[in-house]
Amino acid sequence: MMHIESPRTDDAGVEQLLQARGVTAPRITPADIEAAIAGEHYFTAAEGAMCSTRGGMHDYAQFPAALHLMTFCVLIMRNGFRVVGVNEGPVSAETFDAELGRKMARQKALDQIWPLLGYQLRGAVHEASTQTCAATATRAGTAA
Repeated sequence: MMHIESPRTDDAGVEQLLQARGVTAPRITPADIEAAIAGEHYFTAAEGAMCSTRGGMHDYAQFPAALHLMTFCVLIMRNGFRVVGVNEGPVSAETFDAELGRKMARQKALDQIWPLLGYQLRGAVHEASTQTCAATATRAGTAA
């Protein structure tokens, strides 16, 4: 049986493929995404509930087990915009891994940044092409 390796479809793999193909068109790269992030914060739903409880439960262990398994990642962008990624956590508390939960929640937050920066870049590309078309039309009008 022949083994055919599938191309990587993660962010870094796609960027590597585009570079190998010599693509030079404007695009958002994983480095652009990382550069747009000013800060990141992580907490479980139980930690968030603990901080929000007024006069209620004050013992972290009293919160339902499900809240201890849900991880949030809040990314603060350089312009102050915020995106939130949530990892619902595993079905079983025995398989909970805090580091993995943070990584998965962060990836979900990162997935939201791509379209935001894509929209911003598309606006810049459109503006540049509009200015180029206007300059070309002006030059053509003065040449006539």
